[in-house]
Amino acid sequence: MSSGEIRIGRGILRVGGQVYPLRNISSVSSCWGDPQPLRGLAVKKALLRSVVAVFLSLLVGGYSAAGGVILFVVTMALVLWRASVEHEVSPIYGLVLNTAGVDKCAIWSFQESEIDNLVEVIAEAIGDPDAAQAVINLDDVVDGDVVRQFGGDSIGKQDGVGVGGLR
Repeated sequence: MSSGEIRIGRGILRVGGQVYPLRNISSVSSCWGDPQPLRGLAVKKALLRSVVAVFLSLLVGGYSAAGGVILFVVTMALVLWRASVEHEVSPIYGLVLNTAGVDKCAIWSFQESEIDNLVEVIAEAIGDPDAAQAVINLDDVVDGDVVRQFGGDSIGKQDGVGVGGLR
C-alpha cells in the first residue's frame, strides 16, 4: 500500500500518470472486489496442506513416534497460521471512470470511504469543470495492477480496463 494524489484543475483530472479531461468523463462510480473466492481457496489449500502434514507425520512416525508427533504439531501450526493469513483478505475498492462508453478503474484502495469521497468530488467537478480545483490525497492506495484470477489457469492479464463484470 502507498499514498496517492488526485488533482483536479483547469478542466483536467489527474490520477497518478493518467490524465482525463473532465468534459470527456460521462460517469463516475465505484466498484469493489469480493475476497470471498480467495477465502474459499485458502480453506482448500489448508485442507490439502493438512493431508500432506498427516501423511508426512505418519511416515516419520513409522521410524520415530516422537518425531512423527513433533512433525505433526509443527506442520499443523504452520498450516493454521498460513490459513489465517490467507483468509484475512480485505475487499478492494476502485474508482470507475466512464469515458466514451468504456469503464476504466483509475485507482484502487482498501478504504471504501476514500473512494466514495473521491466519487463525490469528481462528480461535482464534472458539473463545473472550469471552476473545479482540488487535490485529494489517498492513504491506502493499492500499487500496481489488480489481477483477479480464480484457479490456476491464467490466460493473461487485464490491465485497468473493465467492461461488464471484468473491472
